[in-house]
Amino acid sequence: MAAITFKEKPVTLQGSEVKVGDKAPDFSVLANDLSPITLEDTKDTVRIFSVVPSLDTGVCDKQTRKFNEEASKLGNVKVLTISVDLPFAQRRWCGDNGIENVQTVSDHRDLSFGKAYGVAIEEMRLLARAVFVIDSNDEVVYVEYVKEATDHPDYEAAIDAVKRAK
Repeated sequence: MAAITFKEKPVTLQGSEVKVGDKAPDFSVLANDLSPITLEDTKDTVRIFSVVPSLDTGVCDKQTRKFNEEASKLGNVKVLTISVDLPFAQRRWCGDNGIENVQTVSDHRDLSFGKAYGVAIEEMRLLARAVFVIDSNDEVVYVEYVKEATDHPDYEAAIDAVKRAK
């Protein structure tokens, strides 16, 4: 796994690193209404899994807004923003910020996504910032584990990967 830092301090990631060409690992997270969401529930379209430590921070807020804006331009793409924020807090945040093109989902229950995609931070029980693009055949076509959790991902590279996968 790549070395990841959080506020410049090294952290330990749980799970296995996901690489381009891998079959997307399955997971179970919670929608804002507490219903389960799995990889199967997102099938048959290109997906962006935008992983953030918490929606209530500046970079995470901007990352989610950026993918919300881009999703409206990309057409048939499903964007999930995944954090360990509680589903109730995610719903409030989306409502307060007019987020309509991104679905926020919570991995707070058992870190299923975090462990499956190698982004669960052991020391904090948060998720490391990352972006995964999955094609309609469940193949991973883009991966970015952001080296410093307080930095932004490479939005353009992720969007380009979505366009190539369509």
